[in-house]
Amino acid sequence: QVQLVESGGGLVQAGGSLGLSCAASGRTFSRYAMAWFRQAPGKEREFVAAISWSGGGTTYYSDSVKGRFTISRDNAKNTVYLQMSSLKPEDTAVYYCAAALAGPGILGTRLYDYNYWGQGTQVTVSS
Repeated sequence: QVQLVESGGGLVQAGGSLGLSCAASGRTFSRYAMAWFRQAPGKEREFVAAISWSGGGTTYYSDSVKGRFTISRDNAKNTVYLQMSSLKPEDTAVYYCAAALAGPGILGTRLYDYNYWGQGTQVTVSS
């Protein structure tokens, strides 16, 4: 069982930066693929970024955030991060952390790839 708690959301102006953190419980965090998803009002939850647990942490990003967002993890702290820069109003959403027990180097980009979810943290980007 894994519990996830996100933090770091808030209000930022367009072009600014913001960092999110997701603290995970559980002794086997280092064996979990981790991801960030987001959900804007009236829209479906969508994939943002993912990181595997081995191979230096293979990463994958949605086209909409590639080059602006960076996902990383610290297995010693059971924490995954999402550093967001050059933020746009369309990045406004509730951001969710997700986890799934996975093989080395494996990560997913679909909602059903992940079976543990955090409660979400609001990110609002003003124009």
